[in-house]
Amino acid sequence: MTEPLTRPERASTRTIGAPTLDIVVPVYNEEADLERCVRRLHRYLKSEVPYTARITIADNASTDDTLSVAYRVALELDGVRVVHLDAKGRGRALRSAWTASDAEVVAYMDVDLSTDLNALMPLVAPLVSGHSDVAIGSRLNRSARVVRGPKREIISRGYNLVLRASLHAKFSDAQCGFKAMRRTVAQQLLPLIEDGEWFFDTELLVLAERIGLRIHEVPVDWIDDPDSRVDITDTIRKDLLGVARLSRALFVGTLPVNELRRSLGREPLVHGVPRGMVGQLVRFGIVGVASTLAYALLYLLLHPAMGAQAANFTALLVTAIGNTAANRAFTFGVRGSGGAAKQQMQGLVVFGLALALTSGSLFVLHQWVPAASRHVDLAVLVAANLVATVVRFVGLRWVFRTGVEQVR
Repeated sequence: MTEPLTRPERASTRTIGAPTLDIVVPVYNEEADLERCVRRLHRYLKSEVPYTARITIADNASTDDTLSVAYRVALELDGVRVVHLDAKGRGRALRSAWTASDAEVVAYMDVDLSTDLNALMPLVAPLVSGHSDVAIGSRLNRSARVVRGPKREIISRGYNLVLRASLHAKFSDAQCGFKAMRRTVAQQLLPLIEDGEWFFDTELLVLAERIGLRIHEVPVDWIDDPDSRVDITDTIRKDLLGVARLSRALFVGTLPVNELRRSLGREPLVHGVPRGMVGQLVRFGIVGVASTLAYALLYLLLHPAMGAQAANFTALLVTAIGNTAANRAFTFGVRGSGGAAKQQMQGLVVFGLALALTSGSLFVLHQWVPAASRHVDLAVLVAANLVATVVRFVGLRWVFRTGVEQVR
């Protein structure tokens, strides 16, 4: 629960109006470091940042004097406000503060200021200009300069490898406490993010990436805080559970990725020519190879009992159903059960075209070489299937036209 901004200690926020930049500093039991951090950040904003800016201290149910320190600092400094939540969680604090913000760009940084503030302008400038939608600091970029122990380094890099393998993430550093995004984008993404703790960042970035938003990465200079209050073991456990939950949501189609892409104007520049075409062709090829092998095996098994034409028809029908289902999910990224039956029927139309090509090839072969063996039959059928593959790809792209813009 967010405490209403009505206390007199927060009167200083009235002088700033609606700023260009709103930087949230989430805190939990940080009475010792909070004032030093906010004053340093405040001086930097006044002297180095050409935009109007606000600092929002987001207190996450602190049990020490953090909230009292925050009120006092907000009273003494213009452009500082305080929000208080009754529950812990960095993601919960960011969702609350960013949703309520009236700034053009919303950002956050950790209270320890581990990230060098000289990275702030490179972080927010592309968002203010409108060129990018989300910006993140990266400790894993080759140009970054980082001081931290091997344990945290291994965990951080390992976690990002997990994200690349399981969620096909392209961003380099999910958990760096230095991020920003345009408020209009935040308003559409935040209601879809379930996590209220450390996985919040990952969930936000994966969703932004799947929609096709521009994610700007800034190499940072970063020094580890030895007094960090993060429970690494518990965080890893919750992050892995979050990865599993998000993977399932993307697989079954419960996240409205295509709808968000349209509403945020991230559709392909040329209709019918989606982003990621090369990857789509590779995935189609993988499915095609598997289908062809299955088709050949079925044909050879059925030929002795059914004859060439019947074996071809049966093997092609069985593999066509499997091929359509596999391409639906794997190649074109269409999730959920909605429209699946209709798309299978449309896939059978594509199957009919492939059947015509292969059966026609068999008919011509048997007219010319009546005594052809089943292995010769199979060779001709495979060649005909290669031609049919081009037809199948074009046909399935039409069948799954609502999903061809999905980027995996």
